[in-house]
Amino acid sequence: MTLAQSPNAAALLAFSVAAALTALLVPGVRKLGLHWGLIDAPDARKQHTTPMVRLGGVGIVLAFSLSLGLVWSLGGFAQLPTTNDQLIWTTLAGALCFFFIGLADDLFALPPLPRLAGQLAVSAVVWGEGVRIGSIELPLGFMGHPNALLMLPAWLSLLATVVWLVGITNAINWLDGLDGLAAGVSGIAAVGLVSVSYSLHQPAAGLLAAALAGSCLGFLRHNFNPAKIFMGDGGSYFLGFALAAVSIVGPAKGLTSVSLLLPLLILALPLADMSAVIMGRLTSGHSPFYPDRRHLHHRLLRSGLSHRRTVLLIYAFTQWLAALALVVVNAEMRFLWLALATAVLIWVLVRSRRQLHKLEKAKRTAVERP
Repeated sequence: MTLAQSPNAAALLAFSVAAALTALLVPGVRKLGLHWGLIDAPDARKQHTTPMVRLGGVGIVLAFSLSLGLVWSLGGFAQLPTTNDQLIWTTLAGALCFFFIGLADDLFALPPLPRLAGQLAVSAVVWGEGVRIGSIELPLGFMGHPNALLMLPAWLSLLATVVWLVGITNAINWLDGLDGLAAGVSGIAAVGLVSVSYSLHQPAAGLLAAALAGSCLGFLRHNFNPAKIFMGDGGSYFLGFALAAVSIVGPAKGLTSVSLLLPLLILALPLADMSAVIMGRLTSGHSPFYPDRRHLHHRLLRSGLSHRRTVLLIYAFTQWLAALALVVVNAEMRFLWLALATAVLIWVLVRSRRQLHKLEKAKRTAVERP
């Protein structure tokens, strides 16, 4: 049996190779970053207290590309429709462009507007090459016509696609404020997209998501608290764009209401966090790009949770939302996965609450001492 005849084996290979290569390549990237002095200095807004190399995205991108190249050379993409080839190459090219935009920011500290302009331009080009939200299936009937298909005019399709790609990219980027947070959430989201893609018979998207999940897992080996290296904007831009694009490279007709709901569920937490932060900044009279500590992880830290507990709590919510997406798509053993995800979420919530109670008790004891 070849990889082309076994999509599950191809996905497992892509995941495993990407994880192993990332874990092996990142230490070398760290050494080069230290040698060249490419580090992120601590400041009052950041959590780290020592200079850190922030080029981990280089290892993620290399491992992701090499793993997919291996799967491709072994015939893992052989039985995919030829129409999907362009979508795959466009997705990879777009992700690399976003990576280089982020890498330029890591190296030269670009202002926000040039970065946003570059993201918008790349997203528009990607849309022109076919990675687009072209139609929406209206659920539960519409005007007496069940499953009515709403075809988007070109301008609205362009707007929806650009907002989707740029929005998710920056949501992942803004989530990258604690050790292991962006990599873990992206990895969980990618695993969710693997399951959803195969349930919707979209093996191309599934292979891309599998390699992405593996790269995130391999990077966590060096990025989980206490981190030895950061992924930087290059890494977070790459992961964000890849997640956004993978979620729409399935059916050639465009994104249906069902498949639109799935990535929205899986990525609901970073998207909600980004939306809340932007609204808060605008309400305060600041720019959406104004640096502050309004993010969800900052709020959880201020509540008294430890660094690791905060990250694990966000992980737990993300994996529960991913399991909920499997229920929506009627995946195999969906209720078992949802039950397990719910149990994990409850366990993390209970442990987090206990930690807060211990902290409050310790504070009261300290105050009561003479």
